[in-house]
Amino acid sequence: MPIKKFTVFIVFAVLFWSCQQKPSEVIVPQIIPNLQNQSIMEGNFVLRDGMGIQNDSDFSISADFLKNFIQDGSHITLKENDDIVFVKDTSISNVEGYVLEISTSQIRIKANSDQGAFYAVQTLRQLLPVGFENGSFYKNEVAIPCLKIEDEPRFQYRGMHLDVARHMFSVEFIKKYIDALAMLKMNTFHWHLTDDQGWRLEIKKYPKLQELASYRDQTLVGHFSDQPTTYDGKRYGGFYTQEDIKEVVAYAQKQHITVIPEIEMPGHAQAAISAYPELGCRGDSIKVAQTWGVFEDIFCAGKESTFTFLESVLDEVIDLFPSEYVHIGGDEAPKTHWKTCDACQNRIKDLGLKDEHELQNYFITRIEKYLNSKGRQIIGWDEILEGGLAPNATVMSWRGTNGAVEAAKAGHNVIMTPTSHCYFDYYQSTNEGEPLAIGGYLPLEKVYGFNPIPEELNQDESQYVLGVQGNLWTEYIPTERQVEYMVFPRILAMSEVAWTNPEYKNYEDFVSRVETFNMRLDALAKNYANHLYEVEGALITEKEQSFYALKTLTKDKVIRYTTNGSEPNEQSVIYEDPIPFNENMTLKAAVFKNGKQLGTTFTEHFNYHKAVGKKITISPDPSKVYAGSGAQGLINGISGSDTRYGDKEWLGFWGDDVGITIDLGEEMEINAIKTRFHNGQGQWIYAPKYIEFQFDHDSQIIEVPDSNDILVLVEFDKKVRTRYIKLIVPNYGIIPEEYQGSGNKAWTFIDEIIVN
Repeated sequence: MPIKKFTVFIVFAVLFWSCQQKPSEVIVPQIIPNLQNQSIMEGNFVLRDGMGIQNDSDFSISADFLKNFIQDGSHITLKENDDIVFVKDTSISNVEGYVLEISTSQIRIKANSDQGAFYAVQTLRQLLPVGFENGSFYKNEVAIPCLKIEDEPRFQYRGMHLDVARHMFSVEFIKKYIDALAMLKMNTFHWHLTDDQGWRLEIKKYPKLQELASYRDQTLVGHFSDQPTTYDGKRYGGFYTQEDIKEVVAYAQKQHITVIPEIEMPGHAQAAISAYPELGCRGDSIKVAQTWGVFEDIFCAGKESTFTFLESVLDEVIDLFPSEYVHIGGDEAPKTHWKTCDACQNRIKDLGLKDEHELQNYFITRIEKYLNSKGRQIIGWDEILEGGLAPNATVMSWRGTNGAVEAAKAGHNVIMTPTSHCYFDYYQSTNEGEPLAIGGYLPLEKVYGFNPIPEELNQDESQYVLGVQGNLWTEYIPTERQVEYMVFPRILAMSEVAWTNPEYKNYEDFVSRVETFNMRLDALAKNYANHLYEVEGALITEKEQSFYALKTLTKDKVIRYTTNGSEPNEQSVIYEDPIPFNENMTLKAAVFKNGKQLGTTFTEHFNYHKAVGKKITISPDPSKVYAGSGAQGLINGISGSDTRYGDKEWLGFWGDDVGITIDLGEEMEINAIKTRFHNGQGQWIYAPKYIEFQFDHDSQIIEVPDSNDILVLVEFDKKVRTRYIKLIVPNYGIIPEEYQGSGNKAWTFIDEIIVN
């Protein structure tokens, strides 16, 4: 039977139920991540009590996993025979590829390695009822559809990150986190173990790291930007013993997960320096950081004792982690103390370096040479490009894709993890009830739409993109349940970005599979965020008339809405056509099925003003990853979120002066114009210092007050007659040395331009 795309589900059900033999249950395949190729055959294999698995020692991990999954999850007891067979197939070129063949008489798993076979088992797992996940499947037989799957990953590196320095999580939870990665065919766990707010790894040679550096006196309450700053007054901390680490690494190996440790250097070192002050430039006694952000106390690059310490730490790290890579950070290292440190300045002079950036390159390169001598390679955040890249380093590109492009063009391997698509500590919904997060907005659809190959790379350069990783920083994530909430379901989208070729990806189909997969997450008791039943909206303009269109991606449901601010219910108007927008209104809408509301209520406040629906142009275009609703989104009557600067209403520009022109269509009287800027300096976002307003016959410059507030309002209050309104918005410039992101261009984020 010819290969078919995986998206045709209804046909599968018809084929399965049309078979003469009707077993107890038939499962419709809805696999995540999606498969590369699949052939559907008639009939099904019935897995019964007393059947067995046959394998040789090459497939011990995958076969043991399958045996345990079946026997622990059901009333089916397995014996040793050939109903399920693992077959070594050296013709499968991809070491992680596999062929899964299910006939009416046998299941055959063919792979060239145990790793490939393990991924076949994860696919087979999703063909079994969700009750197998928690041992609640009470029958002693189950039907599995007959099919042939030929599958392999798109990328060799498929990772998830977890920060345990800001908030720490139990060994048992780390194992559950690894379980999730394995289920979704991810192969790398990036464990962020050290930072300013805590050192989480036992180092026997330096006991003060666990005695002092692993605990902070108290923790920030609320958001980093909140004023006044408050703290909880509670000592917080802990660390993983070396036995804990060995236990986690061994557990991960049983699921073909590589654990990559991250030991931050030269920056994010305040916790370590608090325990051993001589590691810093000043030798001052300091505390483990109690708030978030970037700190000036970094490892001294001029003292030999610093490298003695780090090499000794890395020796113990290497003994604990067998991974090829060690992540050494390299990000957000202010050079303030290096500039005034005699030892650092002498190092610069002795080595003939140009500046402190080249000193950082010396630091990273020296650490790399040491690790290379031990048979290991380094990964660093894209700041390791500054001052020159260490010879063999792999770059993890987080500040957009520019770092990846630069590294790949220079022949260095890169891993894609830009904030715009891969930072799961960002908000995932515009609902006001979402738990506190760092800011930003990264919904499921945006994660799913990420293409890890930058368009600036040609085919030869693209080979240096090893893969992709989702990141979870935990400043605002104190509990394990909240970790799950922020990760699921976005990890599902990331797994498909990493595994599945673009031609087999379709977001609408993916949403359907997520809806089914959520039942598996329920069985696993995962605290996932369920935003599938939310309403999405967009303003459209036709013949100078504005309308608001609503949609929901899940099938067989209706949207009901009100426009007077009242809550929608089963009696409210059913949405069928776009809603006219010609006056102020508050729209509320929700998804309903069989008279019952699913999900939360969608609310949008509309401010009808003179520019709504008019023509607007912007130069330059906003960043592709923060393009909001495009230029028209600045005059659509809808203001952006107060906290989620990456939502559909905010437009972001990196380092550019921006010109915005609004054509009102005819000359008219204007009384006031106002807009606002996001000022999240912890995320490198700065309001401009002034704005110039230009009209047909007049112009005026409005100075923007210097403020630490996260939102900055700018108002022009003067009567003018004009057809054209132009705003000149200069970029803030280079971020000052003492602030997060220092030395980099600032971002500008602008919201609705209201014309009255």
